[in-house]
Amino acid sequence: MAENPTGPTEADTASGAVPDPAASRPGGPLPGQGESIVIPPSLVSPQAGWVQPGEAPQIAPGPKPEEPQIFASTVRKQTTSEANYENVGEGGKLGVVLGAILAVLLVGSGIGLYVVNQSHDSTTKAADPATSAPPKPSQAAVPPIKDSAKVLPTVSGDFGKKATITLPSQQPDGTFVVKSLSEGDGAKADKGTWVTADFTLKDWNTGKDIQGSYDSGKPQLFQAGLGKLIPALDAAVVGHKAGSRLLVVAPPAAAFGDQGNSQLGLGPTDSLVLVVDVQRVNSANSRVSGDMVNPPADFPSVKVQGDGKADQITPPANVTDPTDLKTAVLVQGKGPKVESGEKVVVQYSGALLKDGKAFDSSLTRKQAFSFVTGGGSVIEGWDKGIVGQNVGSRIELVIPASMAYKDQAQNGIPANSSLVFVVDILDAGLGSADQG
Repeated sequence: MAENPTGPTEADTASGAVPDPAASRPGGPLPGQGESIVIPPSLVSPQAGWVQPGEAPQIAPGPKPEEPQIFASTVRKQTTSEANYENVGEGGKLGVVLGAILAVLLVGSGIGLYVVNQSHDSTTKAADPATSAPPKPSQAAVPPIKDSAKVLPTVSGDFGKKATITLPSQQPDGTFVVKSLSEGDGAKADKGTWVTADFTLKDWNTGKDIQGSYDSGKPQLFQAGLGKLIPALDAAVVGHKAGSRLLVVAPPAAAFGDQGNSQLGLGPTDSLVLVVDVQRVNSANSRVSGDMVNPPADFPSVKVQGDGKADQITPPANVTDPTDLKTAVLVQGKGPKVESGEKVVVQYSGALLKDGKAFDSSLTRKQAFSFVTGGGSVIEGWDKGIVGQNVGSRIELVIPASMAYKDQAQNGIPANSSLVFVVDILDAGLGSADQG
C-alpha cells in the first residue's frame, strides 16, 4: 500500500544490511499484542555464533530501529516510531524481539544448525529451556572452501534420496571441502536467495551416522550466505544450482566450533560430513510459472501485470461480502503440499473486495514474504487458505472480514472489510518464525 515503507532490495540483503522487517507483511497488523520474530544478520557472528539450544549468543545489541507498519502479523504498529520455481528475499522484524529460537532443525534430535535472536534489552532466552547452556563455541576463522582434499569420503545413491557415505581409513586433514558431485540445471543459489535443501550427515572421526532431513522427511528452507547457519550448509550452497548434489566436509570451524555438539554426538575435533541436495532455489523477485486459468465467475478477475507490478484484481459487479473463506487455484503447482507448521515463502497482491483498491503487494517491493503456517502470525484467511496447497501454485483468496482484520481499520483497509489476495506459493519446508 502507498503508506507502506519500501522494503529492502535483494542488493540490501546481499550487502548484509538488515532487511526492513515490516515491509513485507500483507494487509495490516492483527488486533492483539502477539509477536513475529526474526534474526537480523547484524546480530549474528559471521562464523562463530553457532550454538546449541540453551546457549546465549554473546552479541552486543545494536541501535533500536524504527518501527514501521507491520502487515498481517500479530504485532501492533508502535507509535514511537517463502514445479518451476524462480524467486525471494526476506522481511520481518518487530516491536519487541523475543529471545533465541531454533531455526534450522535436525528433526527428532532438536539440534539447531544456526544461531538465534536476542531481545532489545540484551537478555537472551534459550529455545529449549530444559537444555543447560554449553560452553561458548569457538571463534576460529572459517577456512577457505576448496573443492578437493588429500582424501575424501565416497558417496553413492541418487539425488533426492538419502545418500550412503563411505569413509576412508584416513582421518580428515582439516580442509573445508565443497565438492559438486552432480550439478543441476536450475536457478543458482546466490547470497540472500532462498534455498530448500535435503542433507545426509555423518561424523568422519567416529563413523557415526547423524540424523538428517531425509530421516525426518522434511527439507530445510533458509536464505543462503547470510551467516545465519553453520557455514557447512549456509556457505556451501552458494554458487550451486537447484538439482545439484554436494559433498561437504566441514572441520569444526565450519560447523559447531571447537566445542562440537554433544547432542549430535559430534566431538570438539570431529569433522562433519554432509551430502547436500539443493532441491529448489528462489530469488527476491520470483513468480511461480505455469498456465494460468481464470477463477470462477463469482471471484474477482486477476491480471498479472509483470515484473515489479502488483497483480490487478477486479471484483465482479454487485459483489457481496462472503461469510466463509473462498479459494481458487489459478496456477496448479507440482510441488509438495504445504503443511501446518511449515515455513512458506510467497509473493502476493492484496485488494479490497468491494472495489478492487490495492492496499499492499510484495511484488512492487520485489520482496517476497515468509511466515510459519498455522501459528497465528498472519490473518486467519491466510493460515487456512495456504495450508494444503501445492508449492508452485498461484491461488486467489477471498477472505471475509471475520477472518481478516474484523472491526479494526488498517492503513488503506477500512474496518469490517472483506479482502482479496493473489498468492504465489514459492516454497515450503522446515524453518522458523525468526526469519519471517
